[in-house]
Amino acid sequence: MPPLLVAWVIDTVSGKTPLWMTQISGSNDPWQLALILSILAVIIFALESVFQWAYQYGFLSLAQDVQHQLRLDTYAQLQNRETSFFENHRLGNTLAILNDDVNQLERFINTIFNELIQMGVLVLFAGYVMFSTSVILALFALIPVPIIIAASLFYQSKISPRYQHVREAVGSLNSRLENNIAGISVIKSFTAEGFEYERVEDESKSYLNANLSAIRLSAVYVPLIRMSIAFGFAGVLLMGAYWILNGSNLLSVGQLVLFSMMIQRLLWPLTRLGTVLDEYERARASAKRIFHLLDTPSQIQDPECPVHLNGVQGGINFENISFSYGKAQVLNELSVSIQAGQTVGIAGTTGSGKSTLVKCLMRLYDLNRGSIQIDGINIKQMRLKDLRRNIALVSQDIYLFHGTISENIAYGLDHVNASDIENAAQLAALHDFIMSCPKGYQSIVGEKGIKLSGGQRQRLSIARAILKSSPIMIFDEATSSVDTETERAIQQNINRLTAGKTALVIAHRLSTIRHADRIIVLDQGKIIEDGTHDALIANPGVYADLWNIQIGNVVK
Repeated sequence: MPPLLVAWVIDTVSGKTPLWMTQISGSNDPWQLALILSILAVIIFALESVFQWAYQYGFLSLAQDVQHQLRLDTYAQLQNRETSFFENHRLGNTLAILNDDVNQLERFINTIFNELIQMGVLVLFAGYVMFSTSVILALFALIPVPIIIAASLFYQSKISPRYQHVREAVGSLNSRLENNIAGISVIKSFTAEGFEYERVEDESKSYLNANLSAIRLSAVYVPLIRMSIAFGFAGVLLMGAYWILNGSNLLSVGQLVLFSMMIQRLLWPLTRLGTVLDEYERARASAKRIFHLLDTPSQIQDPECPVHLNGVQGGINFENISFSYGKAQVLNELSVSIQAGQTVGIAGTTGSGKSTLVKCLMRLYDLNRGSIQIDGINIKQMRLKDLRRNIALVSQDIYLFHGTISENIAYGLDHVNASDIENAAQLAALHDFIMSCPKGYQSIVGEKGIKLSGGQRQRLSIARAILKSSPIMIFDEATSSVDTETERAIQQNINRLTAGKTALVIAHRLSTIRHADRIIVLDQGKIIEDGTHDALIANPGVYADLWNIQIGNVVK
């Protein structure tokens, strides 16, 4: 029951009816006073209900809106980050920011921020009531407040680094779990279950110890604050009782009860200050991680004044380009011009820079030196969307999304009809397999295409690129996971499909590129050979050696 209402009831029953109630009723008739008190009770509880509804509707909705928008903003920023960001950050840590950290902020707004507002309103209201009742008793009651504030500030300074450690520990644990679940087949094949269990146990212990370190400190805070409040509360009861028992008119029984309840309402919530500070520091640690991500711009940006592309022909010019991963030089002063509509094979040993070349073409990485032009326009002058829209990539690292075969083939494209999807699947030698599935093109491929074989995933990736129908097509080891017959079928279709388009075909299996208009051979980031298949095998060199090895003529 509200403290003011309790005080009015007690004073009325004890014969010391508040003056304002006597003025309203016009008499001291007990039934009229009881009626007034009953009406007041209904009004007070009605106001409490209205404010409770406003809280439920306002704060909870606000918390959900903030969570929703913050998660979308963080995800949008992640999508715009350069490829090197994902290579240098563990996936579990990134997912912890998107999920755990955003949820932590939502919980803070949902509960703690509301508590802070309620506490502020309560302090103002209780302070007014208490000082208007008795200044001396109010000052005595508030003696514990400075102690509580000082202790809370000290507690905050100690708990903050501990919760930062908690957020880091949960990110590491998530990374380890995500890594192990994704690599469960490798773990089983190497019978490494025990080893991985120990690694997860170590990460989980780190998270446990980080939490226990924070808990040990927070567990001490509340009992100490509670005792300081108890001394203030006891002092007020003792002094108020002394005034009443000595017949002093400084305080009535109802006012003493009001004072006691107000002190409880004011000081006892301060024991929650430890929890408030706990949640605040958790939210603060999460906010630092989120806003660090939001405030860090991508290293690969659209130009301020982009050149708009109209009718890309597909001529590509690499001019003295150099690129390195850290200190490891991958491309070294490489120059080559590719005519529009030309099919160029790219060969070389592992690590020679073949895949890096096409990643730089798509601006997944920016060059250290040199420039790349398409139709004479520097790719840095193009919007990233325009550049990548005109390039279709079949990567050696195939990723399929959970969904249907049809959805994966048409990924990223709008308003694609079923006949176009089927035609792309036929060109990729995938149609017969799809029709053998119970649901055909509506069959689910599973997470990362787990329900398909390696060759089937690769052919689906080729169908996806075929349907995109960009003027520049890149095949990075596109047939490495298919059998010879399927490779022949795909190759025949690709030759027909890339007619009039620029195609870059990276291959270890040289039979894939033997009919290319031109073949360039890379070694340590440089072009060491350039010519047709027949011309290259006619002259002793790296390409000729690779070809002889693959056809069984091993050169000693």
